[in-house]
Amino acid sequence: MKTRITELFGIQHPIVQGGMHHVGLAGLAAAVSNAGGLGMITALTLGSPAGLREEIVRCKGMTDKPFGVNLTFLPSVNPPDYPGFVKAIIEEGIRIVETAGNNPQDWMPLLKDAGVKVIHKCTSVRHALKAQAIGCDAVSVDGFECGGHPGEDDIPNFILLPRAAEELSIPFIASGGMADARSLVAALALGADGINMGTRFIATKEAPVHDNVKQTLVEASELDTRLVLRPLRNTERVLNNAAVQRLLEKERNLGADITFADVAPEVAGIYPRVMKQGDVAAGAWSCGMVAGLINDVPSVAELIDRIMSEAKELIADRLNRLAEVRVDAGEVVFSGN
Repeated sequence: MKTRITELFGIQHPIVQGGMHHVGLAGLAAAVSNAGGLGMITALTLGSPAGLREEIVRCKGMTDKPFGVNLTFLPSVNPPDYPGFVKAIIEEGIRIVETAGNNPQDWMPLLKDAGVKVIHKCTSVRHALKAQAIGCDAVSVDGFECGGHPGEDDIPNFILLPRAAEELSIPFIASGGMADARSLVAALALGADGINMGTRFIATKEAPVHDNVKQTLVEASELDTRLVLRPLRNTERVLNNAAVQRLLEKERNLGADITFADVAPEVAGIYPRVMKQGDVAAGAWSCGMVAGLINDVPSVAELIDRIMSEAKELIADRLNRLAEVRVDAGEVVFSGN
């Protein structure tokens, strides 16, 4: 299946693994790339440029296929060593970078001069157009359904993707609610050139997280996520649990007066406890509505092979049959089921 995304990144299937804190490590990224998709190492999880270099080298030892690095630019009193991370990416020969968070414009000249292709995560058409204007090669369009940060506009993908298709000239992938062949075929029909999966890849054998996390995703439904940190305009979709309920109660009680310090017990330093130790009730951790479509924990290769084979069946069988029409007495008659 060739799309503008497979051609741009030199991959077999139009499936990209999203950057995820304490999940996007070499083992998962290599598994996705080896299965024909595009794996991503999450830079900030590694803590330092040296740590990122080590993880890139480790990933190179596990795959000879293209993989990328996710680099999220966050506002911070003590920002990460972004110059060091960008230098590590370039010097280690990475040719695909997924940027997220703040506008990556300041880093584009360095990345583009090094021949790096940049895909930027966007939660609105206006942000996607800005990414296109500053020279990004592609964008990831994140709908309201997505885990993590869906932005503040609350536009679901059934509206956001066609709007992106109307406005953008560069390739884009659909993120949020993507889990299976139906997701892929629907995203392509709505104008996307592929899909980005985050939460779904957590529930795979190669994901470097505790089994409690994987089982929690299998057991969760589409009703089990909540939006937190909205009063701080840093909205995040997370899996519902007792800690999230405490956080939401603080938001209701404090209203506009709430500060990060008020919610820190439920959000600061949570990911190692959840992902490594399996304490899924430790606090708020990102999870998409797509949890309702997760029913098993396959290997990455099994998952991607299943998506691609079922997608081809959907296109060749159901959609083609629906498209068989005839004109009968001046009326269009669909002969498919």
